[in-house]
Amino acid sequence: MSNITLQPIAQDVYAAPQLTPEAMAAAAEAGFKAIINNRPDGEGGPDQPTSAVIEAAAVAAGLAYAHLPVQGGYQSPEEIALCAALLKQLPRPLLMFCRSGARSTKLYMQAVALDN
Repeated sequence: MSNITLQPIAQDVYAAPQLTPEAMAAAAEAGFKAIINNRPDGEGGPDQPTSAVIEAAAVAAGLAYAHLPVQGGYQSPEEIALCAALLKQLPRPLLMFCRSGARSTKLYMQAVALDN
């Protein structure tokens, strides 16, 4: 995943900017076990790959996949709770992504804070 910027946000959780379907095989090769897509479909216009296309590529690469679309400026308590549940369920190492990686990082931090 040399051409993808990965930001470590926990020992076994990373954030990344928008990933393509082609990046799913590279993520699996890099050792990731699961992907969480935090970007709403269509947010980036027609050139943004849909969750369904990314999910198909993730599953083909042997990755667990979840789509938890959230807005950049605000994540609801329900979305944060859903993220916390996914963090408990999905295998690690885990890769979360959104447009830049910042939203995924913020969502992760809020989800972990629920358990503290």
